[in-house]
Amino acid sequence: MGGIYLGVRHGQHFLNDSDAVSRIVEAWPLEGRRVLEIGPGLGVLTTALLDAGALVEAIEFDHRLIDHLSGRFSREISEERLVLHQGDAARHPWPPFQVMVSNLPYSISSPVVFRLLDTPYEAAVLMFQREFAERMRAYVGTPDCGRLSVMVQTFARVEACFVLPPSSFSPPPEVDSMVVRITPRDPLFPIEDREVYGQVVRALFSQRRKTVRNGLKGASGVLGASVVCHLLDALPDEVLSSRPEALYLEDYATITNLVSAISG
Repeated sequence: MGGIYLGVRHGQHFLNDSDAVSRIVEAWPLEGRRVLEIGPGLGVLTTALLDAGALVEAIEFDHRLIDHLSGRFSREISEERLVLHQGDAARHPWPPFQVMVSNLPYSISSPVVFRLLDTPYEAAVLMFQREFAERMRAYVGTPDCGRLSVMVQTFARVEACFVLPPSSFSPPPEVDSMVVRITPRDPLFPIEDREVYGQVVRALFSQRRKTVRNGLKGASGVLGASVVCHLLDALPDEVLSSRPEALYLEDYATITNLVSAISG
């Protein structure tokens, strides 16, 4: 591939399944929309996005791949249908976009998803390790759910599109992958402060083996000792004696709103 070594640096596996590429591009209307692609690699998905009429902004970490993409898409770049950015997409400033479509490097899946939740967008069609995608979709209130499940399902809908085997990539990963479609939504239960909500969810799941009561005590440094004391008095015992994965979205919203009211 133009002398580029297809290694697995940064968790990148290059998609080489043309049918899968078509299905990804067809998962959301793209014509005339500004699309952010993270980890374009050799440009297989980029080509399909451009062919679908998208205006593409792509962020690639590897300077060698930037050089390859610059040569491959010189016309599209000159026509301003493609803009390339070099950097770590977990930290690099994101240009404004309407849709994110990416075969994400596995190593940055989590930071990209959490960052997406705080970014204006219309939809995202993303490829993940299947295990990561299943954690994101795990029902809140069940043993399989975690911080990722709670945060994503609070602010978005997640739909599984299809699963791909390792043979769809070069080099092949050791696990299956899954494409999901994410669309933003308002929380099902009112939340006074999104930042506080994130702090509460993070604090509890950082001590997920503990009960909510003990998790809150351990979060005094984050939430404040006096706030935690008030929470322990205000919350019902059935919530305090539960573990974080047993709580529902309404419970997290209730705790958050109590924190906001006490702090305010």
